[in-house]
Amino acid sequence: MGRRLKILISAYACRPGEGSEPSIGWEMVRQAAQKHDVWVLTRANNRPGLDTELSQRPINGLHIIDIDLPEWARGWNRNQRAVQLHYYLWQIMAYSKARQLHQNIGFDLVHHVTYVKYWSPSFLSLLPIPFIWGPVGGGEECPPAFRQTFSKRGQRYEMLRNAARWLSEHDPFVVMTARRSAIARATTAETANRLHQLGVKTVQVYSQVGIASEQLAELSADDVGKQANKTPSIRFLSIGRLLHWKGFHLGLEAFAAAKPHLPDSAEYWVIGDGSERKRLQALANDLGISKEVLFKGKLSRQETLRCVADCLALVHPSLHESGGMVCMEAMAAGCPVICLELGGPAVQVTANTGIKVSAISPEQTIHELQQAMITLATDLDLRQKLGALGRQHVKEKYCWDVKGENFAHLYQAIAEQSPQETGPTVQI
Repeated sequence: MGRRLKILISAYACRPGEGSEPSIGWEMVRQAAQKHDVWVLTRANNRPGLDTELSQRPINGLHIIDIDLPEWARGWNRNQRAVQLHYYLWQIMAYSKARQLHQNIGFDLVHHVTYVKYWSPSFLSLLPIPFIWGPVGGGEECPPAFRQTFSKRGQRYEMLRNAARWLSEHDPFVVMTARRSAIARATTAETANRLHQLGVKTVQVYSQVGIASEQLAELSADDVGKQANKTPSIRFLSIGRLLHWKGFHLGLEAFAAAKPHLPDSAEYWVIGDGSERKRLQALANDLGISKEVLFKGKLSRQETLRCVADCLALVHPSLHESGGMVCMEAMAAGCPVICLELGGPAVQVTANTGIKVSAISPEQTIHELQQAMITLATDLDLRQKLGALGRQHVKEKYCWDVKGENFAHLYQAIAEQSPQETGPTVQI
């Protein structure tokens, strides 16, 4: 490993002990600070959680700089009311602070970490040092054939989402961010294509999701992970917010089609809550599987893990998703994953850890999901093989310690002006 670098990180979301973006922000910062001197720009309301964590587990060389909008605008990101505007303006303030810091400190490079989205600019790319963008996502979109399966509300959402993304891609500051990036990491191949179109010269496909070594040990423990001699009931599981694009309606249709080929005791559990819950319950009733489908609502993490241990496969038919952390956690617990060949789940899940089905039409996808369910329900050896290889895959690719080493090498390569790859998209 080379010299200890001075790195500036932008992490709008950054809080220890939380899921999704705040967790990604914190883990990226924590890993970088193991080998380099790190200054992190983040929101002021992240500070209490960061201070608590660092008082218990100090990290030498880590400097927290909190930034916030004027008091009259601080509530814009509460309950996601105007979070995108808040985030955009925060980026401008972050650049103003970063420019002052760079004059005094002289950073070797700057890295944008969160939000994990490509269609908003990072003004830190204007600093006269190498800029690393991501991993960023958001380039995924629902295949057109599936939009007819959504409610009117879901169809409007997709139309507005695509329009917002199109407008953002024409923001000159987004284009500037792309063209000034020394390298960009995309969460999926779909986002990588978008980044190339925006002018990024060097793109790598690299998932943003990760898992701490302690959590990995927890998920692999005897009382949580699946063991070779354990044969769970014929029970499938879906986890997530009950939203139209999560594709849970496809899972229900597939389970209904598979049911005649499964034992009478076969079940489908759904964990989570959201605007589509009533519609999904009505669908289960129409399909004649309401007694076999259990809508468990939102559960605690520990309760959810117990459900994972009691099920033979995770069904995750999401139609556009940059991450899909639940797929990685299921694999870590030795639970095979059935997902679509789309987005983040398709990056995480391999042929050795689950079953990926194509997404050409709803009818074809439902049929392939049905066949995957029947296969896993009837082939114990395959389930055990996929479960064991899934745990190993997560350990080798998604443990934060491993990802930290990967970024440490990237930082050195960028600082020495010799990126790992140039030109075409590379998946690593």
